[in-house]
Amino acid sequence: WGNLKMKHKLAVLVENNPGVLAKVSGLFSRRGYNIDSLVVSATEDKTISRMTIVVDGDEKTLEQVTKQLHKLVDVKVNDLTNDETVSRQLLLVRVAADHDTRGEIIQLMDIFRARIIDIGRRSMIIEATGDEDKIEAIIKSLQPFGVQEIVKTGVSAMVRSPKEK
Repeated sequence: WGNLKMKHKLAVLVENNPGVLAKVSGLFSRRGYNIDSLVVSATEDKTISRMTIVVDGDEKTLEQVTKQLHKLVDVKVNDLTNDETVSRQLLLVRVAADHDTRGEIIQLMDIFRARIIDIGRRSMIIEATGDEDKIEAIIKSLQPFGVQEIVKTGVSAMVRSPKEK
């Protein structure tokens, strides 16, 4: 089972200094690991940045990367893969839409709780947030209309709070 490849979600806390992102992403590329998703932002502590990284690999790969990260920069790495998390992505998608199809697209996006944020003569831009499955379902549902452009953020994730009893 140690060689079972899966998507790993990592929360990496690093010092908020120039060049740290390059060092971390360089470590992955030097080892031949593709980063599926990377989100970096400041935290409640302005001296610390948080990276949420989604990467494909087995447990051994993850262990190697974690050890290398600790050697590279002062970090705290949490593997969120098996934790209960709240994960979200932001999607902006431009879809072909004329007078005849606009109403149908709007109704469809209401089901997903997506918002129309721009309407042009021949297209519209839709904004949606959700987990990876929801984002992919929205894109798939818009394909028949003609998806013209897609912009997605990476995955942002937090461990769920314990439930009160």
